[in-house]
Amino acid sequence: MPQAVIAFCTCPDAATASRIAEALVGERLAACVSVLPGVLSVYRWQGAVERANEVQLLVKTVAARMPALAERIAALHPYETPELVAIEAASGLPAYLDWIGAETAPDAGRQEPPKT
Repeated sequence: MPQAVIAFCTCPDAATASRIAEALVGERLAACVSVLPGVLSVYRWQGAVERANEVQLLVKTVAARMPALAERIAALHPYETPELVAIEAASGLPAYLDWIGAETAPDAGRQEPPKT
């Protein structure tokens, strides 16, 4: 079973988040992207503390697809330095983890996600 990861990426608005999510799933770089509106980010940028209302993406993928996913986000994202950090999934429902692996295989056929 491939190593599943969850990648986090913030977007400036819902339209950008939707466009990136659709591209990542459509290109099999992610099995699923959850789009979470209403995120308030507080961060330091160019020496100043900033606040921004953003949309959070939770990207479910596999470790082997991270380099291509990072390249694609960098190409699609309007920020100069988009957020992209990923953590390994320590465990999960085996059928769901298998589904992530199957859906992110570049040449895989379509499967339905397990019912939750």
